[in-house]
Amino acid sequence: MATNLPAKLEPEMTPETPPEKPVDPPTAPETKADDPKPLAVAEKAAAPVEKKGSKSSLDRDVALAEVEKEKKLSFIKAWEETEKTKAENKAQKELSAITSWENTKKADIEAKLKQIEEKFEKKKAEYAEKMKNKVGLIHKQAEEKRAMVEAKKGEDKLKAEELAAKYRATGTVPKKLIGCFGG
Repeated sequence: MATNLPAKLEPEMTPETPPEKPVDPPTAPETKADDPKPLAVAEKAAAPVEKKGSKSSLDRDVALAEVEKEKKLSFIKAWEETEKTKAENKAQKELSAITSWENTKKADIEAKLKQIEEKFEKKKAEYAEKMKNKVGLIHKQAEEKRAMVEAKKGEDKLKAEELAAKYRATGTVPKKLIGCFGG
């Protein structure tokens, strides 16, 4: 049907009208031959317009212009929605990448912290063992010193007993004791 219209319209065009600016409105549906839906709208708009008479071509031009305007607006709206969706998807992808980066960095830091804590616990255990060893060594030294004091005490008692026995046997009084009480 659309292929028949251009053939009929060409003889009706007058030589005074320039070919790039057609006066006849049926040339507009020719450009829309690819899209069947706008053609149907144009045909519906054209049917009531023909009843008006001489203004029919002007009304048809206005109707076609409105259809063209609505088509452009719908394309613009579709483009806008597509761009918004692209922007949203891009932002979501970037946010996801940032979250992934953040989780990776957190995991790295937590792993380092765990290593440091393990090192600290190991050093703490080693230090505690050293301290226990030092405490054991000090206890051993203290026991040795106690044993030496006890041994010296035993020697001193034995020496005092021997001297007391000697003084008893000789009947003399120790000089040191007299100095302590006499003085």
